[in-house]
Formats: sequence, C-alpha cells, structure tokens
Amino acid sequence: MVIDRGSGPLQKRPRRCAITAHLRIFLVFTLGTIVVSLCPAETRTPTAPTGSALEREATDAFNHAEYDRVLKLWQSLQPETTASKPLIRLTFQSSLKLGRPEEALTLYQRLVPADQPDDPGLLRPLALSFLTSHVRDSQEYVRIAAYTVLAELSLAETQAVLEDGLLDVSVLVRARAAEAIGKAGLAGKSGPLRRALNDAMPAVRIAAMTALSEAKVIDIMPSLIEVARTDDGPEAVFAYAALYRLGKQDMLTDITGAATLPDPDVRMAALGVLGRLKRPSSLSVLSQAVYDPEPSVRAFAAGALGEYGQVGGVAPLTHALGDESARVRAVAATSLGRLGIRENQPLLRALTRDANMQVRASAVEGLLRLGDISAVLLAADLAKHPDPSIRAAAAHALAATSDKQAVAILQTLLQDQQPQPRLLAAKALGKSVAPVTPLLKKILQDSDVAIRLAAAGSLLQQLRRSTAVPSRLRKNNIGITELR
Repeated sequence: MVIDRGSGPLQKRPRRCAITAHLRIFLVFTLGTIVVSLCPAETRTPTAPTGSALEREATDAFNHAEYDRVLKLWQSLQPETTASKPLIRLTFQSSLKLGRPEEALTLYQRLVPADQPDDPGLLRPLALSFLTSHVRDSQEYVRIAAYTVLAELSLAETQAVLEDGLLDVSVLVRARAAEAIGKAGLAGKSGPLRRALNDAMPAVRIAAMTALSEAKVIDIMPSLIEVARTDDGPEAVFAYAALYRLGKQDMLTDITGAATLPDPDVRMAALGVLGRLKRPSSLSVLSQAVYDPEPSVRAFAAGALGEYGQVGGVAPLTHALGDESARVRAVAATSLGRLGIRENQPLLRALTRDANMQVRASAVEGLLRLGDISAVLLAADLAKHPDPSIRAAAAHALAATSDKQAVAILQTLLQDQQPQPRLLAAKALGKSVAPVTPLLKKILQDSDVAIRLAAAGSLLQQLRRSTAVPSRLRKNNIGITELR
C-alpha cells in the first residue's frame, strides 16, 4: 500500500500540528483500584483486653464496607490497650481501602515487627496503595510521578487506575497512563486507549498509537495512515513506526528518510524509533547522526545506538565521547556501557576525568554496566559532591550494580538533605538484588511524597523479584545454593 502524502515531500508541506513543549518533553521521556482480600482472621484467643465483641463489630463493619467505622473503633481503644492481631489486620485493610497507606504502614509495622520476615501478602498491597492513592493528587508532579512508576511496573491489575489517567487534565499524565497501559499488556482490550488516538495533544496520541501497535491491534491502521498522510511532525514518524509494527515493512524507508529532515524534533523521533526497531540497515543512519549539527539530535543518536545494542555502534559512540557537548558525551558513555563490551572499559575510564561531573557520573555508570566494580569508588566520591544534581547522578549510576559497597552509598544518599539524591537512590534500590527491603520500608516515611512513591515502586520490584528467585535457585555439586 502506498500512502498519499499530498502534493509535495514531507518537509515542504505546511505544518499541521505545532510541536509543543509538552511533546518535546514526551520525546525525551519516550527515548530515555487496589483489590485487597481480607485475610482470614486469627482464631486464637486475643491476647488483649480489646474483647471479641469489638472484633466482631469491626468485622461486621468491614464486611459492610464501612471502613471509616472500623477506623473509629480502632481509635476508640485506650492507649494502654494491647490490640489483637485480627483487629490490627482489619484496621490495616480498612486503611488501604480508604487510600491511607501512611496509616496502614504504621499498622503493618505492628503486624510484622522489624525482627520478623516480611509478609508479602500484606506488604505488596501496602506498597501499591502508596501509588494508587496519589493518582488524583492535586499536584501535577505527584500524579506524573505516580503514573511514571506504574508504567515501570507493568501491573495488569491496575487497569482501572491507568484508564482513569487518560482523563487527567495533565498532558504528561495522560501520556504516561497510555504508556503504562501498553506495558501492562492491556492495550488490546482497552477501549479508553483507543479513544486516546483522538486526544487533543500529540504526545498522548503518540503514546496510544505506540502501545496499540505493539499489541498488534490491526484495526487502528486507517487512523495511522491518516496521520502519516497529513502530519509533518514527529507524530507522523511514530505513525510510520506503528504501521511498520503492524506489517507495513515499506514504512522503514519513511522512518529512515525522516532522520535527515530539517526539523530537529522529527530527526530525534526518527532516530529514537530506529534504535528501538533494531533493523540492521539502520546502523549507518544512526552512526551518521552523531555528526548532526544539533547537539540534542547528536545526544538522541548516541542514546539510540545504545538502544540498538550492537557492536557496530562502538565506533560512532567512541566519536561521540569526544563531542563538544557534555550532554552528548554523557549519553554516549552510558550507551557504550549498555553494549556490554568489556574492551570498552579504557574509553570509559578516560572519561571519568572529564571536566564535566555529569559526564563522569555517566562514565561510572557505563563501567558498572561492564562489570567494573572498582568504579564504585568513583561513585562514592561523586556522592559527596556539593552539587545535589551530581549526588543524584551518582545514585543513578549505582543502579547498575548490586555491590555491597554500592548499597552502602545509596543508604547514605537516602539521608541527603536534598530530595533529588534521595529520589534517585530510592529508584536505584529497586534494581538491586541485595536485601534492601528494610531500607525501602523506611523510605516510605520520607517527607517528600514523590520519594515515597519511588520507594513504593522499588519495593514492588523487590517483591516481584523475590517471588521469582526460588524457581531459579539450584544447588551446585558441593551442595551450595546458587543463582543460575
């Protein structure tokens, strides 16, 4: 099928859709109802003078969805009263139902003292409640943070919450919600996501078409063809990519051509798409783009080469390591580490002496990705830098390793006076395979709500990992359990 794009080439048509600041932010983002089941009440005799009558009343209130009444019954207890576990559990569940995770956390700590193993059946819904209770927060940045974490977690059980996000007044919230629906594997059965193809903002439409095409929803092709025919901005590039995923292989030519068009936003979109599609024929285009006159495009090219993930990207990334733009050098260092080629360690080692501290942090991340644990010492120095953005960059770099010393540095950064280092440290701990759950539970009490959300997301990642580990454990020939 040949798409009629009008009377002239793409770059000569009048622009149909202005590139807004929201869309530029979304491009960077792109390329870079809780259901709690009531646990059975314990049948043993309560150890406190709360009395079975109070427990029965609380149970009756819970069963009638009168969660506020359960909390009032709890609050009616005298301070010196030792509450029974069943009553605490009922109050814990009621707090979650009412979207009060901070109160539920205090109750969890009474149900599961610090010296006892955690109860995933309680801890998981608690962590999830931190996220879902803030998706309608009055502050936009909090809602964006909540939906960003939900997008990273890919939880199908949150469909109602994610679809609700498509109605948010914030463009970035709607775009993140659309992305999260796709990552959760819900795109194919989400009517609201289909309707998002007609959203007023390009960023949301792009997220929707990407999620739907990745889910192989064929019947959206007419809409995609219309966008490809009439739009002359980044949205057209994402429509080409969506059509390519749905079987129109000739669209690769259009994406490749867009990588050389005058509009830098269009070039960035095309390079990002080519990096994700990983087609062999795209390497030359990505390699050439590190010479683009626009620093932002060169940075996108370096990032796309890391996404592309092939040894052929070493040469252009090596060139990008010497770029005059610190941003380009930093992205190139990270991408070089993503290629996983240990022979590139000397290149990154040299960059740890760069004049720009952000570049040094990216070089440390690249080295850690290549298994060079000695780079943790460099990260430790960066974690003491007076600039909080550098300390945050160090935390981000340490996400690439689970080394014991790295965890210790992150633990220190969790106590930073500035929120940015604490936020990045909380995110980094979610990727660690070290036993960091106690740290994450502590961060759930942070004074900054965005950091609490990040900690909740990391805690959910840790809980998911812990349930996957047993099937991967095997004993070696001398009887020692090891991870395969």
